[in-house]
Amino acid sequence: MVTIKATHIVRPAEPTPERIMYLNACDQIKDITHTPTIYFYNHSTKLESQNIISTLQDSLSKALVLFYPLAGRLSWAEEGGSRVELHCNGKGVPIFEAESDSTVEDFGDFTPTPSIQALIPSVDYTTPIDEIPMVIVQLTRFRCGGVSIGLGISHVMADGPSALHFVDEWAKFARGVGPFVAPFLDRSVLETEKDSDYKFDPSVLRPPPTLIGQEDNMEQRKKPITVSFLNLGKVQIEKLRNKANLDFDKEKGRGYSRFEAVAAHIWRCTSKARGHVSEQQTSLHFVADFRNKVKPALPRNYFGNALIRVEATDKSGNLLSNSIGTASKKIREAVENVTEDKVRGYLDYLKGLPDVGRFRSLDNNGRPKGDFYGNPNLAIISWTALPLYGADFGWGNEIHLGPGPMGFDGKTFIIPGRDGDGSFNVAIWLQEEHMEAFKKCFYGDI
Repeated sequence: MVTIKATHIVRPAEPTPERIMYLNACDQIKDITHTPTIYFYNHSTKLESQNIISTLQDSLSKALVLFYPLAGRLSWAEEGGSRVELHCNGKGVPIFEAESDSTVEDFGDFTPTPSIQALIPSVDYTTPIDEIPMVIVQLTRFRCGGVSIGLGISHVMADGPSALHFVDEWAKFARGVGPFVAPFLDRSVLETEKDSDYKFDPSVLRPPPTLIGQEDNMEQRKKPITVSFLNLGKVQIEKLRNKANLDFDKEKGRGYSRFEAVAAHIWRCTSKARGHVSEQQTSLHFVADFRNKVKPALPRNYFGNALIRVEATDKSGNLLSNSIGTASKKIREAVENVTEDKVRGYLDYLKGLPDVGRFRSLDNNGRPKGDFYGNPNLAIISWTALPLYGADFGWGNEIHLGPGPMGFDGKTFIIPGRDGDGSFNVAIWLQEEHMEAFKKCFYGDI
């Protein structure tokens, strides 16, 4: 049981600019929700020797001077079309101080179940958006002396690299060590003076396939789902990669990556576990970082969203009758299709939309809507290239960093092992009726 003991509103330690901040097209299609993550820390003498809530408050107030947009609030833009604008008004970030009668060990392998959800602040998204903080934090103390930090950062404000940059600087302020790297806040840098000559093909943004014989996905949405947190060791990953590269023409460049091989394996296993007919169309959706795709490249400290949606498609029969290399090739082709022209065309296309709301998975009142990426489809988020670990607020590094329970059928995270041993952890949500068959395939077909 988790009990909230106090709530602290943290504002920037110094005066910050008060202005309406421009949000580009890539920001506008993001959900008005928060990306939930959880950090666990074991008990230590350093935890006992300091007032950790004061440490978090003081350091966050300093970090918010650099990242002052995170202390602001969204509002609906006058131009309409479900677009939002950010008011940099210094209203601050809430830190909830909580206690739990559990121990860190009680969470086992940290599978993102509802018990972990209790460690991350919840938000009522029926609240007017100008009252919803951009960042929410919960410090929970456990019976064993360990703690967790549950964090939510607005999708509109930051993608993975930007969110991790914020956490890294916040932790440096807590430890009192620099140098500090300020974020690059000008999101208009993505704008072009003229429309791109490239005409973006919006077919990648079309609703995903539905099951053959079903006109829509309402039946699939209603089915109960469950989550598994599965580990792939370095040897297992290399076996998958070697199998994927058996048919690869080395003269065409580098072989398939660890991510491409593992993602292909997951895609094939979900199709097998779901029992698709051979002609079933299935899509694998993921996002690609385009910071280095545009010219000039975005600054390394660019703060915002710089991701483009990518799709690989095939028929389930083809996926399962061909090799893992064939599925890896589909993923590679989707990634290689992300060029500067495509990114520019994508942004221009989004800017020209009369309403961006259809791309959000929650409507303005917090009710689920939008496209369904579950059966027969898959949505994979890769954290394999992110600098995930090392959030030391003065009491040592985290023993676990992972996603909160934000899943839907087909939602998958690929997360590198914390110890740098070359392993991956895979968090996947599937319909309950398919999970055991998936796990059998996941390990049995390596």
